[in-house]
Amino acid sequence: MTFKAADAAPPGPLDFDGLALWLVERGMRGLPIGEQLAGYCQRIFDAGFPMKRAQVGMGTLHPRYGAHTFVWRPGARGIEYTPRDRSIEGREAYLRSPIHHMRSKGILSFRRRLDGGDPDQFLIFLDLRAEGLTDYAAQLLPYDPATSEAGSQEAGVTGGPPAPGQALDGIFFSCATDRPEGFDDGQLDQVVRTLPYLALAVKSRLTYDVASTVIETYLGGDAGHRVLTGQIERGSAEAIRAVIWFSDLRGFTSLTDSLPPGVLVEMLDDYLDAMARPVHDNHGQILKFMGDGLLATFDLTDRDEAAVCADALAAARDLRVAIPAFNRVRAAAGKPVMDFGLALHLGEVLYGNIGAIDRLDFTVIGPAVNEASRIQALCRPLERNILISSTFRAAVGCGKNGSDDLQSLGFHKLRGVGQAQELFALVASAVRAD
Repeated sequence: MTFKAADAAPPGPLDFDGLALWLVERGMRGLPIGEQLAGYCQRIFDAGFPMKRAQVGMGTLHPRYGAHTFVWRPGARGIEYTPRDRSIEGREAYLRSPIHHMRSKGILSFRRRLDGGDPDQFLIFLDLRAEGLTDYAAQLLPYDPATSEAGSQEAGVTGGPPAPGQALDGIFFSCATDRPEGFDDGQLDQVVRTLPYLALAVKSRLTYDVASTVIETYLGGDAGHRVLTGQIERGSAEAIRAVIWFSDLRGFTSLTDSLPPGVLVEMLDDYLDAMARPVHDNHGQILKFMGDGLLATFDLTDRDEAAVCADALAAARDLRVAIPAFNRVRAAAGKPVMDFGLALHLGEVLYGNIGAIDRLDFTVIGPAVNEASRIQALCRPLERNILISSTFRAAVGCGKNGSDDLQSLGFHKLRGVGQAQELFALVASAVRAD
């Protein structure tokens, strides 16, 4: 592939001996993407390639982020990583970027001088010119090799248009130099020929990262890690002692018939996020969402029982503050509001793979889970948002983060449970101390 450059005495070829094998080895080892990119950029820079800035970008599958961007500069400590929010695709910064231009038009190679009088086609060129950079080159390596075949060549770009309504997906690489004469064509061609090895190594790790994100998004951190590391055999379950968190929303069912589907889903997402945040902030793990409710655990493995229970109780206190505050904002905006019910229980559960032979769920089962569900069902008749079992109350202890603010509600019969259970509620005036 040939790039036009300003006339200058051509430098000699770069010594990239062993670079391709080096990239393959690191890809096989699955090293973090940032580590791979930093090593690659440093090696080609040390070989004499005069880039003062390199950028690598790639799409990803993440509920919040749509892409990863890495920037390397010589002499910098490590590599600069920026996750790109999904809304970036609707912003001017993305729409006026080389990567959008190349993806949308099917351009695989792109080259521009930065020190001319041309208007700034892309916003990033303003920053690059301010850094004193003179020449910019970019390459898009599509995941589908067919998109690189029979591409057009004109004015320093190569490639071909993607199918209508689609954009090329792949690894984006760009580099810029401050040499007055810009990059040497021959050296740039050498770098371009190494990029497929870099892209393959990066994609190998990206595939793992995407799988981790998807699994953890749907299963939770610990459960996702267990599944990803091979614990996928049906019926394999481990007996653990854990705090069980059962919570749901009150009033959701009555709203399902009165709200448009889009509004209903948005409202449910907002409330579930408000319920989930205290769990995550206090070291809990959400195992599943069940309609308008959620099941979470606080694992006691390798941790002090009282400390774990204190975390769960702190999460309950946080939730009791968060939902009313959230409702006040919604009510002020004329939006419908909902209340919540929560049960905290402590017991032994079976934690592992349960389900059909070809469709498994990584979850918890056992009498303690059933009891937590039955306790939560009493929130409405007892007119309490938070109910706590006697087992949990005994384990949490007393003190600043303990059970001083728990009040007995007496003994109550749980459906399907033989013996009545003493239940506790948080004292209404108690607020978590920072």
